[in-house]
Amino acid sequence: MSDYFPPPPPEQPQPEHRAPVGASPPSPWAAPAAPPGKQRTGLIVTLAVGGGLVVAGAMVALVYSLMDSVSDSIALPPERSDAPYSEPYDEEPYEEEPVEPVAPEPAAEGDVTVTKCTRDSLIGWPHADLKIVNRSGSPAAYIVSITFVNADGAVVSDGIATTEKVAPGASVKVRAQGSGEVAAGTKCRIAGVDRHAL
Repeated sequence: MSDYFPPPPPEQPQPEHRAPVGASPPSPWAAPAAPPGKQRTGLIVTLAVGGGLVVAGAMVALVYSLMDSVSDSIALPPERSDAPYSEPYDEEPYEEEPVEPVAPEPAAEGDVTVTKCTRDSLIGWPHADLKIVNRSGSPAAYIVSITFVNADGAVVSDGIATTEKVAPGASVKVRAQGSGEVAAGTKCRIAGVDRHAL
């Protein structure tokens, strides 16, 4: 092996960069300094502040226009008058017209009668056939509750019958169906009648 080393390459001409004032001169063997980049920080800050001001101004204008339109639609109370108080003018005394008493409606229970109370021969369930006559002065709908009692008077079943609109003076026939098997001789009783004026 030989101790022979090739000579170093010749120096390449380097562009000259002036060192800042007060700085030590650069080494000839040091890598060349990068050219200084353009400073854009000031531009970015300026654009951000300007954009923020534009957005804020637009928001203020929008809020102002909304408040203006709302205030136009709200009716403000009239302003107080500075006119001196004046005595009220004379009015003729107000006389109420006498109210004629309205006759009370007849009780709804009187509108319903049981026309038939039977027990089904096949399944033994009771039912009551009813006739409802609207004795009130206005159209009405009815809900009638029926109880079915045995010979001892104990309730063994119940049923409900309803109607739609029944004109004054008109009559309808409905059925209240009980549930469950009952003994022969079961009787039907009207438990309650609700008449709803329509």
